[in-house]
Amino acid sequence: MTTIDPNTPQVSPEVLAVHKKAIRQQKIRRGLTYALAGVICLWIIVPIFFIFSMAFTTQETVRSYPKGFLPFIPFSTETMTFFLNSDGIVPGLINSVLVAVITLVLSTLIAAPAGYAISRYIFPGRNFFRLSILAVRAFPIVVLSIPLAVMFIQLGFFDSIYSLSLMHTALALPTTVLVIGSVFASIPYELEEAAQVFGCTPFQAFRHVVLPLVLPGIAASGLFTFVMSWNEVFAASILTIQNRTLPAQVLFALSNSSEAYQFAGGFFLLIPSLLFMFFIRNYLFNMWGQVSK
Repeated sequence: MTTIDPNTPQVSPEVLAVHKKAIRQQKIRRGLTYALAGVICLWIIVPIFFIFSMAFTTQETVRSYPKGFLPFIPFSTETMTFFLNSDGIVPGLINSVLVAVITLVLSTLIAAPAGYAISRYIFPGRNFFRLSILAVRAFPIVVLSIPLAVMFIQLGFFDSIYSLSLMHTALALPTTVLVIGSVFASIPYELEEAAQVFGCTPFQAFRHVVLPLVLPGIAASGLFTFVMSWNEVFAASILTIQNRTLPAQVLFALSNSSEAYQFAGGFFLLIPSLLFMFFIRNYLFNMWGQVSK
């Protein structure tokens, strides 16, 4: 026999009904959220999968219509081989890698001290400095590219991977400074003070305590800068003619190219972004305060 404690409050049927209704509404909202997330994922994944499947098949399959239900049938590297053997692709690939690496190095060398100063020191004009960094991104690229093109022509520095690297560095610096600054801000300053208490100089405290903790964040910021430079096409199209990067070369040949060239070029340009998302996403989520499982 079950004994009911007279001191236990009894829940009325109306309260139970309201509670069940609230739980049911919560499940409906959660289901709608999952459904919306699924639609967004499909919206992004399906085009990428379609480009991937068309890049690794024969040129006849790419040109055929309607498309087959199963992708990669027949599976072939003919389309990718045709793209890589096209005029200007290999030099453009080399130029893209060189420009992205130079941009990565320059932006990191400039942004690391700036991010450290913003996160650690309070100085007059600090907020204005942050705002001025963001203001650079407010200018359209065409506003910066055309005057720079004129200046580079006058200086004899036009159509060079180094001039394009300087342009990409200017475009990437605002994001790089803010990201690296947030990485430094996530490291408590008390760790540096504790190291100095135990005999370290400020430089030794930074080198042995702070630097190992921020290196993953700096690496993630560097890869993000690499992807930004790799994907940039407008400034590359204006500032280069003979030394085009891969996106600029693909854009130049796009109107007169075949479907196989377009699909293979689209997939080839997606590779760095896909690698960045798959290998850096967990750290970026943790850096912005989300816990990855």
